[in-house]
Amino acid sequence: MKQEELQAIASQLKHPSGEKGIEMGNMMNETNINMTKHSIQNLNIANENRILELGHGNAGHVEFLFEQAERLKYYGLEMSELMFQEARQINRNFVSQKQAFFSLYDGNTIPFEAELFDKIFTVNTIYFWQKPEELLSEIYRVLKPNGNFCLTFAEEDFMKKLPFTQFEFELYSTEKAQELIKKSDFKIVYTETQTEKVKSKTGELVDRAFTTIVLEK
Repeated sequence: MKQEELQAIASQLKHPSGEKGIEMGNMMNETNINMTKHSIQNLNIANENRILELGHGNAGHVEFLFEQAERLKYYGLEMSELMFQEARQINRNFVSQKQAFFSLYDGNTIPFEAELFDKIFTVNTIYFWQKPEELLSEIYRVLKPNGNFCLTFAEEDFMKKLPFTQFEFELYSTEKAQELIKKSDFKIVYTETQTEKVKSKTGELVDRAFTTIVLEK
């Protein structure tokens, strides 16, 4: 693949747009679904929880989230206008029932009041955080005391084998993510790395190591 093509893939993964963006949103939902479900399960969601997700993509997984407990409220933040629209369309029933709320944001400032959410999670977005320390303190701010934040990402060793990650991606190992977290007020309560089989862009099955870190305020 040419540099321009690889750069285009990186750009779409960071910020899906146009016709290719819808394809990318579907592909991301499919390849990330296991990581996303794992992240959601690690939140230990309880009835009436208010949950925030950063970078939800097409949000094809929100139905699974609502199966975890009763009377939940889900809030999704996204930088991509296209994914915001797609998520609202896919989850239109939850939106009309005022169970799911989607908003656009700039990736740095979380547009909600302090201590609003019981649980927060994000999957495969850490590579694109422009100001990681600031965003972590924003997440901390909007989380209730004793609330949990679940951070899930594919390990650096796997990611650096993908040719497009040389553009726009900041890769993380478990250790590097833990170092970042140490600069915040969060406590790490649980860290787990798993390996799963995923389809590569060329269609064969490859092993992907991913890590989930559960933090507490």
